[in-house]
Amino acid sequence: MEYQNSQPVAGAVAGAAPGPMDGLPAPAGIGRTVISEAAIAKVAGIAARSVPGVYSLGSGPSRALGAIRDAVGSADHAAGVRVEVGETQAAVDIDLVAVYGTHLQALADQVRAAVYAAVEELVGLEVIEVNIEINDVYVPGPAKPAASGEVRPVREAIQ
Repeated sequence: MEYQNSQPVAGAVAGAAPGPMDGLPAPAGIGRTVISEAAIAKVAGIAARSVPGVYSLGSGPSRALGAIRDAVGSADHAAGVRVEVGETQAAVDIDLVAVYGTHLQALADQVRAAVYAAVEELVGLEVIEVNIEINDVYVPGPAKPAASGEVRPVREAIQ
C-alpha cells in the first residue's frame, strides 16, 4: 500500500486559487502525492544506519546480497527494513546487526527514536510502532599490525 496525500492546502478555495493561467505558479497541495513503501523504508533504513553501534541492517542472506551490491557500487538503503503503511500511519520492522560492546537495549531505543523522528518529519506519517530484531553481533577481527619500517627485498626484473 502507498501513502497518498490528497488534502488541499489550508485556505484554498476550489476554483478561486491562482494558477498558471493567471501568470502565477500553482499553489502547493493541489493534486495527489503518493509515497511508496519502498521510499518510506529507505528513509527508515538511513535513519537506523545513522545510529552509532549499528553495524548493518538485514539478516544473513540479505547482508550477503548487500555486500555484492556494495562491491559493484550500488547500495540498498531499505535492506532489512519492512514497512506497513495505512492512511495516515506506518509501522516499521527492522532487522539489524549490532557492533560488539554496544548495549543492545539502548541501541534498540536509539534506533527506534531515530526512525520515529525521520519518518514523521520527512514523510509526514504517524509512526505507530518500530519493531527491532537484533539478529547478530559484529565482532571485529584482530587489528593488523602496521608496517613499522619493515623493508621487503625488492625483486629485480628478469630480462
